[in-house]
Amino acid sequence: MPGTNLTREEARTRATLLHVESYDIELDLSSARDGGTFRSTTVVRFSATTPGAASFIDLVAPSVSELVLNGVTLPLDSFADSRIALPGLAAENELKVVADCAYTNTGEGLHRFVDPVDGETYLYTQFEVPDARRVFASFEQPDLKAAFTFTVTAPTGWAVISNSPTPAPVGDGDTQVWRFAPTGRISTYITALIAGPYVGVFDEYRSGDQVVPLGVYCRPSLREFLDADAIFAVTRQGFDFFQEKFDCAYPFEKYDQLFVPEFNAGAMENAGAVTFRDQYVFRSKVTDAAYESRAATILHELAHMWFGNLVTMEWWNDLWLNESFATYAEAVCLAEAPGSQWPDSWTSFANDMKTWAYRQDQLPSTHPIMAEINDLEDVMVNFDGITYAKGASVLKQLVAYVGQDEFFKGVQAYFKAHAWGNTRLSDLLGALEKTSGRDLKAWSKSWLETAGINVLRPSVTLAEDGTIAAFSVLQEAPALPAGAKGESVLRPHRIAIGCYDLQDGRLVRTERIELDVDGAETPVPQLTGRQRPAVLLLNDDDLSYAKVRLDEASLAVVTEHLGAFTASLPRALCWSSSWDMVRDGELATRDYLALALSGLARESEIGVVQSVQRQVKLALDVYADPAWREQGLLRWSTAAEERLRAAAPGSDHQLAWARTLAGAARTEGQLALLAGLLDGSQVIEGLAVDTELRWVLLSRLVATGRAAEKAIDAELERDSTAAGQEHAASCRAARPTAEAKAAAWASVVESDELTNYVQEAVISGFGQPDQRELLAPYTAKYFAAIKGIYETRSHEISQQIVTGLYPARQVEQATLDATDAWLASAEPAPALRRMVVEARAAVERALKAQAADRTAGARELGH
Repeated sequence: MPGTNLTREEARTRATLLHVESYDIELDLSSARDGGTFRSTTVVRFSATTPGAASFIDLVAPSVSELVLNGVTLPLDSFADSRIALPGLAAENELKVVADCAYTNTGEGLHRFVDPVDGETYLYTQFEVPDARRVFASFEQPDLKAAFTFTVTAPTGWAVISNSPTPAPVGDGDTQVWRFAPTGRISTYITALIAGPYVGVFDEYRSGDQVVPLGVYCRPSLREFLDADAIFAVTRQGFDFFQEKFDCAYPFEKYDQLFVPEFNAGAMENAGAVTFRDQYVFRSKVTDAAYESRAATILHELAHMWFGNLVTMEWWNDLWLNESFATYAEAVCLAEAPGSQWPDSWTSFANDMKTWAYRQDQLPSTHPIMAEINDLEDVMVNFDGITYAKGASVLKQLVAYVGQDEFFKGVQAYFKAHAWGNTRLSDLLGALEKTSGRDLKAWSKSWLETAGINVLRPSVTLAEDGTIAAFSVLQEAPALPAGAKGESVLRPHRIAIGCYDLQDGRLVRTERIELDVDGAETPVPQLTGRQRPAVLLLNDDDLSYAKVRLDEASLAVVTEHLGAFTASLPRALCWSSSWDMVRDGELATRDYLALALSGLARESEIGVVQSVQRQVKLALDVYADPAWREQGLLRWSTAAEERLRAAAPGSDHQLAWARTLAGAARTEGQLALLAGLLDGSQVIEGLAVDTELRWVLLSRLVATGRAAEKAIDAELERDSTAAGQEHAASCRAARPTAEAKAAAWASVVESDELTNYVQEAVISGFGQPDQRELLAPYTAKYFAAIKGIYETRSHEISQQIVTGLYPARQVEQATLDATDAWLASAEPAPALRRMVVEARAAVERALKAQAADRTAGARELGH
């Protein structure tokens, strides 16, 4: 039985047989305030290449009441196991399906949310990958495109938004009807409906004769925080940049951006109606890194309007190309668009995206960028650091290889050839080969069809006078993690080598050499005879995708002067290299802490600061020798307080150090400071103790037993919003008592009533790093529960539980043994197995890193 799965072979067979012309979809949301189900009526028109053949259409719904194919009523039991059987097809077909579909609270299908501030109901759809079928009967695969016409009945006074421009509603009673015009030919997963008393701000994008209506929406309870002008400014920059680079006008009639509640991802590229998580409407002070992240997300989704929506992958094995292209496009737009606020976006890319990619690519589940996607369950767990971040990194390498002008000329030809159609990777590579003159088949084979990371190391030989006698780049292909498929390979790399010297206390680049690296060793004769610089940095400008190591002399300079680079990108590359060394057990946690305390003092890039702060805390929690951990945490929390007090009042650095202290505070004095900031008895000039920071402070006080249930209730009364409810749920789960842990566990594992966001908050609060003993009994309970959860809960909900409740804080061999025993006996589905194997790998890595830190500690004692 297929359950809710669909295999690639089934999709191929169906695509060969069918051509879908149109859908007419009527949704009755008039009783949405009551929840439960809604009436969905779908009329789909399609042709079949082989009259008399049979097929099926997809639907996930509690019940159907009418099935009519070509005027003939089908028995209701034709609907079974998420499919409706369609026997005896004609050349031209019309199918009518009337179903009662269910609202969800999981962020999948048609999500229903009640705002505690105004008591109103808010709806939105999330269909990627296979959830349009939760709202209407559909051929749920990306290559069966069609035109979609939505007709929606909803309460009077609501806003109703879809892919087509919003029509004037009809009706005078308690409900009204919105009849949308047909869309162009698009895939099911990018159709959308957002409905409720949302409020909007409106504008236009103009370029010559082109006028595109723009809208930005959110709930009324967030309206005071909605900085629509800033959102419109980034959007206009994206329109200008992409239309020029793609040589293709925006393909849809309008562009709405909707900030919706309890959204699982960052955003979703629904055609002309993009949905975002409404945490991007900042209700408290955030650093510039948060604004840059939001801008990147806005541009990512806008790029999808062309790459993904206008031209769409044939099947999900090319999901990577869809997401990688949008990720690359967001970064290059931020870096190069005239007037961009974030011209150093490649620093953020190296700091965030590359780190994600390197981590993912060293897991047992690593896979080629062009992954083999055999069914929907495969793709559901493939929205990962390889699909997004490694893929985008490799596209950046490809651009360096073929040239940016040639790359975008190829993209332009690709859009012209395939508009409103479906494609494979070969279609894009063929276009790029024509414009660049490069044969990309070997490049594709080595970069897209193999897994793993190469390591690049410098080999330096000095002459007696201190000049460079010989220099080469050594390339390694470390073995793939145990359990990973395939073999590691050496690859061609286009890289730059940066030569940096100390000038007036600053590390300044004095020479840059760009070259192709291939094979195990690549000589660099351009450096022969040159005076040895203070730092030789491989992969300067971050052109390629590889782990980079420094030679001994360069490492010594960087360790002492990391913050002295005049440019942000080489600093980010050195930070990334040092963090990777910690994860690989080549740099002890205590040494990384020392490097961070030294380097962060001069680090101006706030995104890098916050990233390093998170990494230091993670290293101390799981990579440090347990016997030394408390000493390291005390040193870190003491430094955080000192830097909080020394930071410029009102600065981003001040806020970042405040949050860092709140996460690490442990002494009576530090905890008293948190309590004083919360109750107002202590003030740090310029630090706004606003709504979100108050919850951060309270969470630490609760987790350390300094605040109790009464304090949580009081804070929730101050902030009686949905976000406040989530924070309160997290705080209750964080309490350091066996009773609190049992209650949190039961609410997630033994009940399925929590919404996706509240469940996520409870899981976050449950797993406190300082509460290992309290959490120890839950290892066995975890393995007893997860298979049943995976088989009975939705994908998003089960993934939260399986990954979030894994005993990651129990860094010990017993955790690995328990995991291995479960893997050997439970016979888990492939997607579930992957999640657990990835979690296990993190514990295994932590054990190795702890051993490295323990060795470093023994070495210190030996000295």
